[in-house]
Amino acid sequence: MTFLFSSALLLVNAQSLQKMKTHQEDSLAITQVLENDYFKGIYEGNISLLGKVLHPGTLLFGDVKGQPYAKTLEQYLDGVAHRQSPKDSGQPFKGTIISVDVINSIAVARVQVKMYEFNYDEFLSFHKIDNRWMIVNKMITDISE
Repeated sequence: MTFLFSSALLLVNAQSLQKMKTHQEDSLAITQVLENDYFKGIYEGNISLLGKVLHPGTLLFGDVKGQPYAKTLEQYLDGVAHRQSPKDSGQPFKGTIISVDVINSIAVARVQVKMYEFNYDEFLSFHKIDNRWMIVNKMITDISE
């Protein structure tokens, strides 16, 4: 009886360790997407990088300087393509990951993006599609005031 209980306990612990390992791997993968593609894409104005991590159906909502903000992915990428990038302007830029929460195939990252006179707090919803973490929703607010 003790052997069966000990074996069951070891199995439960092994499953918990595997879930923790998977969670850590997913959090790391999302962190890499944010740092290597999302922040870099915004900084450089690189819509190819952004298009790689933003799902085609991504919607963007929030407020900027107190005004409602709602865009489709196409509208957002068009705006990025037609503005001077922070890199080209020589203006400071900083992307910071505040948190990443993962549950199975979904996740939410809270990030801050400082560029030009804006200081954005963002919530980015992720979904793991074809073994890749993609942003499927972006909510922003400008907290510069």
